[in-house]
Amino acid sequence: MSSETLDAGMTPRKLKVATVSLAGCFGCHMSFLDIDERILPLLERVEFDRSPITDIKHCGPCDIGLIEGGVCNAENVHVLREFRANCKVLIALGACAVNGGLPAQRNHLELADILQQVYRTGHGLAEGSQIPNDPELPLPLNQVHAVHEVVRIDYFLPGCPPSGDAIWAFLTQLIKGRAPTLGHGLLQYD
Repeated sequence: MSSETLDAGMTPRKLKVATVSLAGCFGCHMSFLDIDERILPLLERVEFDRSPITDIKHCGPCDIGLIEGGVCNAENVHVLREFRANCKVLIALGACAVNGGLPAQRNHLELADILQQVYRTGHGLAEGSQIPNDPELPLPLNQVHAVHEVVRIDYFLPGCPPSGDAIWAFLTQLIKGRAPTLGHGLLQYD
């Protein structure tokens, strides 16, 4: 656990923080919760806007936005652009946001072939299964993209997922107005 704290030299205004998961597994959000009891001093310094913690559906004006996951469909593009428009600082959190991660494994295949296999010809499907075509469903992109391929990103925090200690150290430095730097042991590329 990092010994860095949030108490000294802080401004009294709470920063607004928003988080979202695009094409990913929520592992980065779970890792964020691994800051454990340090969430209490964090909540003294920040308030959450859109986040799984608040269940707010649209991002309002924020100081910091954390994006987990790659960009795999039209809804992801919309949400990511909304975050860029509303967040002063945007952070790509985890391997999927940084480079597309596991969802990008489909990039070497044709989307039509994937949909055919998953919904029409794969094992265990009911007879007559069809590819969903409800207009309410977001259109899939031909490839999964890293978030920086769609919007400008201010910081990248790699890892699958980054550890709770790395997220804590990163946020602590950022909240104190410093450019975050993480030493050896906090960065993971696996």
